[in-house]
Amino acid sequence: MAGKVYIETHGCQMNEYDSARMRDVLQDRLGMTPTSDEAEADLFLLNTCSVREKAQEKVFSRLGRLARYKESRPDVLIGVGGCVASQEGEALRQRAPQVDLVFGPQTLHRLPDLIMRARQNGNAVDVSFPEIEKFDCLPEPSVQGASAFVSIMEGCSKYCSFCVVPYTRGEEVSRPFDSIIREVVGLVERGVREVTLLGQNVNAWRDSLHDGQPADFALLLRYVSAIDGIERVRYTTSHPREFTDSLIQAHAEVEELAAHVHLPVQSGSDRVLAAMKRGYTALEYKSIIRKLKAARPEVSISSDFIVGFPGETEEDFDRTCRLAEEVGFDQSFSFLYSPRPGTPAAELDNDTPLEERKARLAWLQKQLEAQGAEIAKTRLNTVQQVLVEGPSRRDPEELAGRASDNRVINFKGPEDLIGTFQPVRVTEMRVHSLRGDWASAP
Repeated sequence: MAGKVYIETHGCQMNEYDSARMRDVLQDRLGMTPTSDEAEADLFLLNTCSVREKAQEKVFSRLGRLARYKESRPDVLIGVGGCVASQEGEALRQRAPQVDLVFGPQTLHRLPDLIMRARQNGNAVDVSFPEIEKFDCLPEPSVQGASAFVSIMEGCSKYCSFCVVPYTRGEEVSRPFDSIIREVVGLVERGVREVTLLGQNVNAWRDSLHDGQPADFALLLRYVSAIDGIERVRYTTSHPREFTDSLIQAHAEVEELAAHVHLPVQSGSDRVLAAMKRGYTALEYKSIIRKLKAARPEVSISSDFIVGFPGETEEDFDRTCRLAEEVGFDQSFSFLYSPRPGTPAAELDNDTPLEERKARLAWLQKQLEAQGAEIAKTRLNTVQQVLVEGPSRRDPEELAGRASDNRVINFKGPEDLIGTFQPVRVTEMRVHSLRGDWASAP
């Protein structure tokens, strides 16, 4: 087929990974090359997110704008993948008839066949859940830079009352141990030095070794970290219910593990947590954090918060603010509750006025930002090991990279540092990043 493909990604790091794999499979099997110029695209692919209503509606708005390309070039194909595609299925084409193909997160490896079917039949839809088939069918991942994502599991079996993910990505299925190790080894051979292990509940990963010994996520981390050439390992997103003592111990003993954990709490109220079906209490969550910080004192903790869940009272919200203050989160994300079709919480009445919910969110975000700034101050005059990613967005004459705690640090240095770990002494705190001096400068 050849031609050019324009891929647009919405949502989480899992979607970023999936978009990269779309490029790989289209290049490998159809000879298609990616483009950032819409005007020259023969195929448009939107990799979508449906976690919040606003994200989903943004997709349909974008599809409306893309329709103009089909008016002038009827051969152009438009495809929708990801969670919106999985949730809507054939109904998506009814709302947006300009769409030619619809595919879910677990069927992206079938893209070449779906494209050919769409060419022949006018449309193609496949939002099935073939578990880990895609990992067996995808070509070797391409490498861009010294850092790479590695997906180790699919789906979610927690069924939180507010979340659509189990319905759009299926239940938890762990990728085989050998398959993960082979991919990481292959990435290292092509220059990767940092990997981020991905999963909706990444620490729920389970498999067994060749001798039948059960392997949990903590053991997988130890094996991945021991691969020659791997200098840093990250993972996201973890779930409190799966944050085991063995995982905490790994943070104490495995120096390659990044000093950063993203552990969504969602609320500090036990009553709200129960209504969300999160499966833990605020005290249990704080206990995990206490043990984690004892094992790795310098660890940075980030989190997710949902404000305005149905039935949330002022007292419930105050408990969330108190938990945030006690834990000391760094770089957290907070959102207004968004009802998702088909989830249990969507049936609940939400009698708190919208303006009150917005005011609560603004208060929490202000508190979290202030806490993050206080944590950033503790980095001043320290030397951080930074994986240099490329030119700084703020100043093209500077370089930018991430420290172990996931903070972005900008500094002046030669371009040949890109893709390497470098010591940087932090000299300045900015709103969402740090600035420093290259500690190895001559």
